[in-house]
Amino acid sequence: MNGKRIVVTGGTTGIGRATVRLLAGQGARVVTVGRDADALAEALESMRDLPGSVHGITADLGTRAGVEALFAAADAHLGGLDALVSNAALGADPIDAMEEEAWRYVVAVNLVGAMSATRAALARLGRGGQVVIVGSISAAIHAPGESVYSATKAGLSAFAETLRKEVEQRGLRVSLIEPGTVGTDMQESSADEQREKVARHEMLLAEDIAETIGFVLSRPPRVDVVTLRVEPRVQELP
Repeated sequence: MNGKRIVVTGGTTGIGRATVRLLAGQGARVVTVGRDADALAEALESMRDLPGSVHGITADLGTRAGVEALFAAADAHLGGLDALVSNAALGADPIDAMEEEAWRYVVAVNLVGAMSATRAALARLGRGGQVVIVGSISAAIHAPGESVYSATKAGLSAFAETLRKEVEQRGLRVSLIEPGTVGTDMQESSADEQREKVARHEMLLAEDIAETIGFVLSRPPRVDVVTLRVEPRVQELP
């Protein structure tokens, strides 16, 4: 990872934050983005002493302007791009329990924003570049209560698998990672409850997925990791 230029979306909490820390800890130059300015400032401060560099901006990836601002920052601070980790996402309630604008915004961030960020990355990636998209096993298990969320993740699955075929002749690789239950702020359970679930092997740590992302990004060019489904040993299924 030393010297690699990487954009990580949703880097202020959870999987994204753990990923930024891991990559910068290995010497990567990272640009990340979050919606909350205070959370971003705290995350950046916590990574100040890592071997690599981390720059962050506050932007809304549910908007075209937010994606453009992110990649303008990447151009300014990285001067090129080796990889995109598309991770930013929001949780959601069942569609009939959400206001119209609320569920549309989840789709805008989780699916449209991810596609838009990927399109921007493709314009900057040279041969050997990588796109890693963080999806979810929700795309396949269709748990009750996740009608909106699972729809966005199923869309990402189809997008990633099709995009991979579209760009392989350019020497680019596209990988999809589908985590099971991960202890993050997206979970409804408390921090203590999450620790108990991790101890019972019912929940993963964000660092487990970050390490998976690092594994994908560090494979030699001959290796194409297409899809990785990563679950806790005791994954609860509907």
